[in-house]
Amino acid sequence: MRKLVETTFLTLDGVISTPEKYGPPYWDDEHDAYAAKLADRADALLLGRKTYEGFAQAWPQRSDAYADHINSMPKYVASRTLPAGDAPWNATVLSGDLAEAVAELKRQPGRDILKFGTGDSDRTLIEHGLVDEFHLWILPVIAGGGERILDGLDVTHLKHTGSTTLTSGIVVATYAPK
Repeated sequence: MRKLVETTFLTLDGVISTPEKYGPPYWDDEHDAYAAKLADRADALLLGRKTYEGFAQAWPQRSDAYADHINSMPKYVASRTLPAGDAPWNATVLSGDLAEAVAELKRQPGRDILKFGTGDSDRTLIEHGLVDEFHLWILPVIAGGGERILDGLDVTHLKHTGSTTLTSGIVVATYAPK
């Protein structure tokens, strides 16, 4: 069975909104290498609508080995509002029950499914035990306000499976379900 791997940026105070505002000073070659390692394990992306729309505007214009891999992968978009035909950039809108759709994707042969960004769909995925691994990129920044990671989710216990500290100060904490 394929693994669903969640990867997301957050500040020291748990803010996930607008990572492009806080992250760029810390995104360097070491960051890129870690991101490439995660992407190399995957052959598909799962994105929420907001992340998909932002990525679909930015990524097709990029061209390097990492961007080419991201651009070539099939994308699955979790959205209740995006019409099925409105998902260019090699994407399929998952309609109906998200948990059932993702469980079916995980049963298909292939490598990891990489999920960028954390939002509404994560509540459903976590509640149904569908996320196999979390890579939380903790930026050495205090945002002071904004959308926080997984607000409103019931208590969910995880086990720490590793940490990577980048020279920039980013700590990537890796967790799995208990």
